[in-house]
Amino acid sequence: MGKDFTSALRPAIVMTILFAALLGIAYPLAMTGAGQALFPAQANGSLVRDADGRVIGSTVVGQAFTADRYFQTRPSAAGKGYDGLASSGSNLGPTSRALVDRVTADVARRRGEGVTGAIPADLVTASGSGLDPDLSPAAALAQAARIARVRGIAPDRVRALVDATTETSLLGAAHVNVLTLNRALDALPR
Repeated sequence: MGKDFTSALRPAIVMTILFAALLGIAYPLAMTGAGQALFPAQANGSLVRDADGRVIGSTVVGQAFTADRYFQTRPSAAGKGYDGLASSGSNLGPTSRALVDRVTADVARRRGEGVTGAIPADLVTASGSGLDPDLSPAAALAQAARIARVRGIAPDRVRALVDATTETSLLGAAHVNVLTLNRALDALPR
Protein backbone atom coordinates (compact mmCIF):
# COMPACT_ATOMS: atom_id res chain seq x y z
CA MET A 1 0.00 0.00 0.00
CA GLY A 2 2.84 2.43 0.79
CA LYS A 3 4.41 1.99 -2.65
CA ASP A 4 1.06 2.60 -4.37
CA PHE A 5 0.57 5.82 -2.39
CA THR A 6 4.01 7.25 -3.19
CA SER A 7 3.77 6.25 -6.83
CA ALA A 8 0.39 8.01 -7.08
CA LEU A 9 1.53 11.04 -5.11
CA ARG A 10 4.26 12.14 -7.52
CA PRO A 11 2.02 12.50 -10.62
CA ALA A 12 -0.64 14.26 -8.52
CA ILE A 13 1.88 16.84 -7.32
CA VAL A 14 3.35 17.29 -10.80
CA MET A 15 -0.12 17.74 -12.37
CA THR A 16 -1.14 20.20 -9.64
CA ILE A 17 1.95 22.32 -10.26
CA LEU A 18 1.53 22.04 -14.04
CA PHE A 19 -2.14 23.10 -14.02
CA ALA A 20 -1.49 25.85 -11.46
CA ALA A 21 1.21 27.28 -13.75
CA LEU A 22 -0.89 26.78 -16.87
CA LEU A 23 -4.24 28.06 -15.58
CA GLY A 24 -2.99 30.44 -12.90
CA ILE A 25 -0.15 32.13 -14.80
CA ALA A 26 0.10 31.28 -18.51
CA TYR A 27 -3.61 31.53 -19.40
CA PRO A 28 -4.25 34.85 -17.58
CA LEU A 29 -1.11 36.36 -19.12
CA ALA A 30 -2.17 35.19 -22.59
CA MET A 31 -5.68 36.64 -22.18
CA THR A 32 -4.30 39.91 -20.81
CA GLY A 33 -1.88 40.14 -23.74
CA ALA A 34 -4.61 39.36 -26.27
CA GLY A 35 -6.90 41.95 -24.67
CA GLN A 36 -4.17 44.60 -24.74
CA ALA A 37 -3.29 43.80 -28.35
CA LEU A 38 -6.81 43.51 -29.77
CA PHE A 39 -8.89 45.83 -27.56
CA PRO A 40 -6.52 48.18 -25.70
CA ALA A 41 -9.11 50.86 -24.85
CA GLN A 42 -11.59 48.34 -23.45
CA ALA A 43 -8.90 46.32 -21.64
CA ASN A 44 -7.80 49.49 -19.86
CA GLY A 45 -11.27 50.47 -18.64
CA SER A 46 -12.77 52.41 -21.59
CA LEU A 47 -11.43 55.60 -20.06
CA VAL A 48 -12.57 59.01 -21.28
CA ARG A 49 -10.05 61.85 -21.25
CA ASP A 50 -10.53 65.58 -21.50
CA ALA A 51 -8.64 67.86 -23.89
CA ASP A 52 -5.67 67.98 -21.48
CA GLY A 53 -5.44 64.17 -21.31
CA ARG A 54 -6.83 63.87 -17.77
CA VAL A 55 -9.12 60.91 -17.11
CA ILE A 56 -12.64 62.21 -16.45
CA GLY A 57 -14.56 58.95 -16.40
CA SER A 58 -15.31 55.70 -18.16
CA THR A 59 -17.95 54.80 -20.71
CA VAL A 60 -18.66 51.50 -18.93
CA VAL A 61 -18.77 52.61 -15.28
CA GLY A 62 -21.32 55.16 -14.16
CA GLN A 63 -20.58 58.20 -12.07
CA ALA A 64 -22.80 60.55 -10.18
CA PHE A 65 -23.78 63.86 -11.77
CA THR A 66 -25.53 65.98 -9.18
CA ALA A 67 -25.51 69.49 -10.65
CA ASP A 68 -28.84 70.61 -12.09
CA ARG A 69 -27.15 71.58 -15.35
CA TYR A 70 -26.30 67.94 -16.12
CA PHE A 71 -28.29 64.86 -16.94
CA GLN A 72 -28.35 62.76 -13.83
CA THR A 73 -27.78 59.03 -13.69
CA ARG A 74 -29.96 56.42 -12.13
CA PRO A 75 -29.64 55.79 -8.39
CA SER A 76 -26.70 53.61 -7.38
CA ALA A 77 -26.74 50.81 -4.81
CA ALA A 78 -22.92 50.59 -4.88
CA GLY A 79 -21.62 51.80 -1.55
CA LYS A 80 -22.27 55.50 -1.15
CA GLY A 81 -23.05 55.78 -4.85
CA TYR A 82 -21.02 54.62 -7.84
CA ASP A 83 -18.31 53.12 -5.65
CA GLY A 84 -16.52 50.57 -7.84
CA LEU A 85 -15.19 48.77 -4.76
CA ALA A 86 -18.73 48.14 -3.52
CA SER A 87 -20.40 47.09 -6.76
CA SER A 88 -23.60 45.20 -6.08
CA GLY A 89 -27.31 45.52 -6.16
CA SER A 90 -29.26 46.41 -3.07
CA ASN A 91 -30.88 42.96 -2.77
CA LEU A 92 -34.11 44.68 -1.78
CA GLY A 93 -37.18 42.85 -3.06
CA PRO A 94 -40.41 44.39 -4.33
CA THR A 95 -42.07 43.99 -0.92
CA SER A 96 -39.21 45.67 0.95
CA ARG A 97 -40.27 48.76 2.90
CA ALA A 98 -36.74 50.20 2.53
CA LEU A 99 -37.00 49.94 -1.28
CA VAL A 100 -40.47 51.48 -1.33
CA ASP A 101 -39.27 54.37 0.86
CA ARG A 102 -36.18 54.98 -1.30
CA VAL A 103 -38.14 54.89 -4.57
CA THR A 104 -40.84 57.14 -3.10
CA ALA A 105 -38.17 59.67 -2.09
CA ASP A 106 -36.58 59.46 -5.55
CA VAL A 107 -39.95 60.00 -7.24
CA ALA A 108 -40.57 63.06 -5.04
CA ARG A 109 -37.10 64.40 -5.88
CA ARG A 110 -37.70 63.92 -9.62
CA ARG A 111 -41.08 65.63 -9.34
CA GLY A 112 -39.32 68.51 -7.57
CA GLU A 113 -36.94 68.74 -10.53
CA GLY A 114 -39.93 69.22 -12.82
CA VAL A 115 -40.37 65.72 -14.25
CA THR A 116 -44.04 65.33 -15.20
CA GLY A 117 -46.03 62.36 -16.38
CA ALA A 118 -44.87 58.80 -15.93
CA ILE A 119 -41.37 58.58 -14.46
CA PRO A 120 -39.17 56.04 -16.26
CA ALA A 121 -38.20 53.22 -13.89
CA ASP A 122 -34.47 53.72 -14.43
CA LEU A 123 -34.67 57.22 -12.92
CA VAL A 124 -35.76 55.80 -9.56
CA THR A 125 -34.32 52.26 -9.43
CA ALA A 126 -30.72 51.09 -9.24
CA SER A 127 -29.15 48.66 -11.68
CA GLY A 128 -27.97 45.20 -10.68
CA SER A 129 -24.35 46.30 -10.36
CA GLY A 130 -25.07 49.78 -9.07
CA LEU A 131 -22.60 51.10 -11.68
CA ASP A 132 -24.71 51.35 -14.84
CA PRO A 133 -23.48 54.27 -16.99
CA ASP A 134 -26.58 54.36 -19.21
CA LEU A 135 -30.15 55.61 -19.12
CA SER A 136 -33.06 54.81 -21.35
CA PRO A 137 -33.84 57.57 -23.87
CA ALA A 138 -37.13 58.14 -22.00
CA ALA A 139 -35.23 58.76 -18.73
CA ALA A 140 -32.94 61.25 -20.47
CA LEU A 141 -35.84 63.01 -22.19
CA ALA A 142 -37.67 63.29 -18.86
CA GLN A 143 -34.81 65.52 -17.68
CA ALA A 144 -34.65 67.64 -20.85
CA ALA A 145 -36.95 70.41 -19.57
CA ARG A 146 -34.80 70.93 -16.44
CA ILE A 147 -31.59 71.00 -18.49
CA ALA A 148 -33.08 73.49 -20.96
CA ARG A 149 -34.36 75.74 -18.15
CA VAL A 150 -31.12 75.73 -16.15
CA ARG A 151 -28.86 76.22 -19.17
CA GLY A 152 -31.17 78.68 -20.91
CA ILE A 153 -31.38 76.75 -24.17
CA ALA A 154 -34.34 75.57 -26.21
CA PRO A 155 -35.90 72.28 -25.05
CA ASP A 156 -35.95 71.06 -28.66
CA ARG A 157 -32.18 71.45 -28.79
CA VAL A 158 -31.75 69.33 -25.66
CA ARG A 159 -34.11 66.65 -27.01
CA ALA A 160 -32.19 66.62 -30.30
CA LEU A 161 -28.98 66.09 -28.35
CA VAL A 162 -30.53 63.11 -26.53
CA ASP A 163 -31.62 61.67 -29.87
CA ALA A 164 -28.16 62.20 -31.35
CA THR A 165 -26.42 60.37 -28.49
CA THR A 166 -28.89 57.49 -28.25
CA GLU A 167 -27.25 54.19 -29.11
CA THR A 168 -28.98 51.03 -30.22
CA SER A 169 -27.57 47.55 -30.26
CA LEU A 170 -28.60 44.41 -32.00
CA LEU A 171 -29.61 42.59 -28.83
CA GLY A 172 -30.24 45.30 -26.25
CA ALA A 173 -32.59 48.19 -25.78
CA ALA A 174 -31.72 51.70 -26.88
CA HIS A 175 -29.65 53.57 -24.29
CA VAL A 176 -27.89 56.85 -23.69
CA ASN A 177 -24.48 56.97 -22.04
CA VAL A 178 -24.80 59.75 -19.46
CA LEU A 179 -21.12 60.78 -19.56
CA THR A 180 -21.20 61.02 -23.35
CA LEU A 181 -24.46 62.98 -23.22
CA ASN A 182 -23.15 65.43 -20.61
CA ARG A 183 -19.92 65.99 -22.56
CA ALA A 184 -21.98 66.71 -25.70
CA LEU A 185 -24.11 69.08 -23.63
CA ASP A 186 -21.01 70.98 -22.46
CA ALA A 187 -19.77 71.15 -26.07
CA LEU A 188 -22.91 72.94 -27.30
CA PRO A 189 -22.19 76.49 -28.46
CA ARG A 190 -23.73 79.05 -26.16
